Amino acid sequence: MRVSKFPLIILCLFMGFTFWVMAGAEQSLLAFGFQLMSSPDTAQVVIDLYILAVLACVWMYQDAKNRGKGLGYLVPFFIVTAVFVSAGPLLYLVLRGERNAEAATSNI
Repeated sequence: MRVSKFPLIILCLFMGFTFWVMAGAEQSLLAFGFQLMSSPDTAQVVIDLYILAVLACVWMYQDAKNRGKGLGYLVPFFIVTAVFVSAGPLLYLVLRGERNAEAATSNI
């Protein structure tokens, strides 16, 4: 099975760091999110990230549609994106690379 290595490395590093930070956090992820939204300067960053997340979801949808994948295939990526913004698109890129390799070898 072949995967896209660069997005996989970035995904593993990012999620490893995320889980390490969450393990030592003194508050829940939800409480942290509410705290970020309580101040205009940090709320701007959160809003900016979620605009980018929506754009990434639009791209994933269009790309998956072009590859013949349905909305059901994308739901897990959208959920991961809603919680860990960049992890959803990174995971999609990892698995997208795998699907490209399978398609290329099946056409031979």
